[in-house]
Amino acid sequence: MIKNCMILLAFVFISQSLTAQKNITVEDIYRGEFRTQGLQSLASLNNGTEYLILNYNRDRTQTIDKYSYKTGEKTETLVNSSDLGITIRDYILSDDESQMMIISESNQIFRRSSYDKVHILDLKTKKITLLSDDLVRSPSFSPDGTKVAYVFENNLYYKDLASGAVIQATNDGVNNALINGVTDWVYEEEFAFVKAYEWSPNSEQIAFISFDESEVPEFSMDVYGNELYQKPYVFKYPKAGEKNAVVALHQFTLSTGARQEVALGRNEEFYIARINYSPNGKLAAQVLNRHQDVLDFYYIDANGKASIAFTEKDTAYVDVTDDLTFLEDGSFLWTSEKDNWRHIYLYDANGKEKRQITKGNWDVTSYYGYDKKSKRIYYQSTEDGSINRGVYSISLKAKKKKKLSSQTGTNSASFSKNFTYY
Repeated sequence: MIKNCMILLAFVFISQSLTAQKNITVEDIYRGEFRTQGLQSLASLNNGTEYLILNYNRDRTQTIDKYSYKTGEKTETLVNSSDLGITIRDYILSDDESQMMIISESNQIFRRSSYDKVHILDLKTKKITLLSDDLVRSPSFSPDGTKVAYVFENNLYYKDLASGAVIQATNDGVNNALINGVTDWVYEEEFAFVKAYEWSPNSEQIAFISFDESEVPEFSMDVYGNELYQKPYVFKYPKAGEKNAVVALHQFTLSTGARQEVALGRNEEFYIARINYSPNGKLAAQVLNRHQDVLDFYYIDANGKASIAFTEKDTAYVDVTDDLTFLEDGSFLWTSEKDNWRHIYLYDANGKEKRQITKGNWDVTSYYGYDKKSKRIYYQSTEDGSINRGVYSISLKAKKKKKLSSQTGTNSASFSKNFTYY
């Protein structure tokens, strides 16, 4: 009996060895035979119990499928590319989840930017329409879902989805001279964002940044594509010490078609690193000096009046993050390194610090969000040591901290909309 078991084990071992020694072909690599598994374009749904995934299928179709957080099982195929007659490269849901933007074609520009062909799909009627005949940049639904804004040829537009009317919000955009609504190369690379406009919560205004590149030196390089000869590509590229684009903040009012520049009252060179609207309609702008060691947090009202709520300074530099979270009363959560460690702070609606939420000789390495129902904050930190990452939650009052990850090592999480699953 023992001898038979030994022979069986030897056979299994030899079979596994032969399998492991299988020749790897180029076709295997490009077919995705060895691709690591992941969740493509995950979007948590408003119900907090389900999520969407973009799947690439063996029959060369793409499907946007709905899954249950509780079971991990697929519950429904929401969209199938074969039904639409287009390729699905990515998608964006409207806030009420009744509509979906589907990107069917995408031409890369720089690291984070692209020209996209965009379709609007009504998820109830299954009617699909083309947003524009042109390839556009950084499209986004208005909060009420009635319009879509985008940038084309350095100008900001929006489309009324009910009437189909397209309104051009700016008309001074010029290639390699002036950009409206999307960032230049410097901002995309150094501040890691492309869409330089935001809808107001009531969908009545669009705030946007303009980039005057007229004085920025040009850089030229040859691009080798599928043609016999290369083509020259020229773009604005400021090397160290050269002039950057001159930025300005604007507000466009949809009802009147009026555009006004926000007077920030600054004479020196500066960056507008982020813009965000609060629930009460005030626009917040994070403005840095060129040395990036002073950050001014501005509030701008609907009439364009700006004031500095607070200022952060550092002897080295102030790090810009996307961790700003407004609460319903206008107060907000914010991460800062002002005590030499990156921690979470609570500010009131006027920009005055109310409370330091996390404390200690460790860093908050990722801020995951705030659950307004339980009034808890979710984050990742180095509390288990500088080489480790743990997932935690803590109350808005900086109490009842809980460790959610169970093992020491590198832990990260993606939470459902209502923070009941991760």
